[in-house]
Amino acid sequence: QVQLTESGGGLVQPGGSLKLSCAVSGNIFGFDYLGWYRQTPGNQRELVALIRNDGSTNVVDSVKGRFTISRDNANNMLFLQMNNLRFEDTAVYYCNCHATERRSLSEGGDFYDLDYWGKGTLVTVSE
Repeated sequence: QVQLTESGGGLVQPGGSLKLSCAVSGNIFGFDYLGWYRQTPGNQRELVALIRNDGSTNVVDSVKGRFTISRDNANNMLFLQMNNLRFEDTAVYYCNCHATERRSLSEGGDFYDLDYWGKGTLVTVSE
């Protein structure tokens, strides 16, 4: 069982910076991509950024130019550098590892998604 542990959240003023870290207990190359998601009360969890094994990234428009996702393959770590934080960035941030797996032919051979999640770290942007 893969375990993910986030750290680095906290209270920061608008315009400030935080760097989130996620320690993964397994080999992160075994996943199709790694991602950071966030969730506020009453809302669905939303993707913030993801990074693939080749290092390519996707970042949602609301954080583009402010947030940077990166990974340390040697140490199985995922990071999210957050700059110029805004009130609306306040949320619980979750680390995710995603893979698309295929069942054996004897089990039907269909594809399914495999996701692992951390417990989250709270980021609060406030005066």
